[in-house]
Amino acid sequence: MKYSPHPAVPGPRMHRARPQPPAAGRAHPQPCKPPARSPADPEHPLPRTLGTERGPEGLGAAGGGNTSPSSPLSAPPPSKAEAEAIEKELLEDYRFGRQQLIEIWGHACAVAVTKAFPLPSLPRKQPTVLVVCGPAQNGAIGLVCARHLRIFDYEPTIFYPKRSPDPLYRDFTTQCEKMDIPFLSYLPTEVQLINDAYNAVVDAVLGAEAEAAEGREPCAAILATLKHVRIPIVSLDVPSGWDVEAGSSGGISPDVLVSLSAPKQCARRFLGRQHFVAGRFLPYDVQKKFELNPPKYPGTECVVAL
Repeated sequence: MKYSPHPAVPGPRMHRARPQPPAAGRAHPQPCKPPARSPADPEHPLPRTLGTERGPEGLGAAGGGNTSPSSPLSAPPPSKAEAEAIEKELLEDYRFGRQQLIEIWGHACAVAVTKAFPLPSLPRKQPTVLVVCGPAQNGAIGLVCARHLRIFDYEPTIFYPKRSPDPLYRDFTTQCEKMDIPFLSYLPTEVQLINDAYNAVVDAVLGAEAEAAEGREPCAAILATLKHVRIPIVSLDVPSGWDVEAGSSGGISPDVLVSLSAPKQCARRFLGRQHFVAGRFLPYDVQKKFELNPPKYPGTECVVAL
């Protein structure tokens, strides 16, 4: 087991030399601030068309994006029961393995992070990302996301305080350890340490399991900390602390949302700067049965920005 020697600064890599973090007292560049967004009616449904897609310079860089033809989203997001039915059908009827689904989703989440925050646009000298994982499936997706971010030359650090006894989740943990991804022993309550050490936080704490674990430790303490960080937050599927259908009730406010398979109803209340959908892998008959009407995925992309 490898733990970071400092609660907020990633540990050294064993297989490549990395520049050291800024010395104490040195001024840190300020993180990118999300652009202002005009208020929207929280009851208004998700956008029905794809807007302007961002070019390779990404959200943190200057300049505009590449425009692409719009694609209609002619159906409302699935309810919680429908989302569960989609996953059940993939597992039971289409014989997707749970490990396979988590791998697909985790990879797509990492790709979305690279699109939202390309390496050249990061404000820190080191491409650090903090991935905070909960004990259930969303946390396992976060582990896979961290592994792929490492492959994409980012420097992820994982905080995974309550590890699941599930052998599958233990395998994902081992894979991260074998790739020399450091694990924090605790999450600093002093949020400035997090702001100074990382470019962004990946929220893989609760997801759709919010009702079961939101008020329990360590999830409650994690959410209390994430509510105060100033660096961008990327939430996987459902922002932690949000109800799957009703949306936020005082939870975190992510800058980026990555919806898995299809946007959930709570995504109607998302007012962050970019929303990705990772559902290209869904069989056509599943898309048709649940009237998902997904957006068009350009080229070989596994995620698309709404």
